Amino acid sequence: MKVLVTGGSGFVGREIVRQLLAAGHSPRVLARGVKAPTEAVETVRGSVLEPASLAGALTGCDAVIHLVGIISEVGAQTYERVHFEGTRNLLTAARAAGVRRFIHMSALGTRPAAASRYHRSKWAAEEAVRASDRAWTILRPSLIYGPGDGFVNLFARLSRWSPALPVIGAGTSLVQPVAVAEVARCFVGALSQPESVGQTLDVCGPDRLKFTEVLTEILRATGRRRRQVHLPLPLARLQARLLEFIYPTLLRQAPPLNRDQILMLGEDNVGDPGPAARLFGFTPAPFRESLRAFLK
Repeated sequence: MKVLVTGGSGFVGREIVRQLLAAGHSPRVLARGVKAPTEAVETVRGSVLEPASLAGALTGCDAVIHLVGIISEVGAQTYERVHFEGTRNLLTAARAAGVRRFIHMSALGTRPAAASRYHRSKWAAEEAVRASDRAWTILRPSLIYGPGDGFVNLFARLSRWSPALPVIGAGTSLVQPVAVAEVARCFVGALSQPESVGQTLDVCGPDRLKFTEVLTEILRATGRRRRQVHLPLPLARLQARLLEFIYPTLLRQAPPLNRDQILMLGEDNVGDPGPAARLFGFTPAPFRESLRAFLK
């Protein structure tokens, strides 16, 4: 298939593009910046927030894998615009271009009336996908890790020089980390799996771990001993509020921590890995074993 991948230059997108090529598909990456296409991967300039740029990007495509998302806001890049309006724009363009297959990345924990605006905007995007007449599949990953990620590798680097690792609040909320290769396998597998059409599937690992246990496993994999220092929630919220002002206003960058993230860190982020694993034919790897493959 000829597959348009939005967000194809990101952490998850790069692995999906790699697996698309390995499976014999022809990926086309939608990117906001002008990038020279490689011999194997075509890159087109455009944005899901610029509807006029999408018609050409979709020409000749058989399917869309929609990955665009943000974890922090800056300027016009708000949750509502990027997650909801961007998805709606892409659905409209896909319909006009006659592209039937639409595979959408959401997030585990997405639901109506969620505490965080992030999850509420993701829910609005899901509802737009479900209301469309495309042959859709929605995949909801949990915490995604792997070479080059922005979480496991961040704490692994921090542990090299810091005597302590920070934990916001109690750190007892549960997550089910999932390897990026397994997330990509689900997206690529959905292209050739008709039973995935009309399905909303959790994509998560087999281990339900507290945040503190995730840090413990990272330290174990790196062979380091570090304290875990808990940051009280009121102090964390104050810090996030300051960062939300400083980074977008003065630095024109997304803040490294925001209040929405703190809300989500206080919730369990768990699901059922069984349906996706059975549908796409794999066994989710245990977190500890996977870490050893790329953390030294």
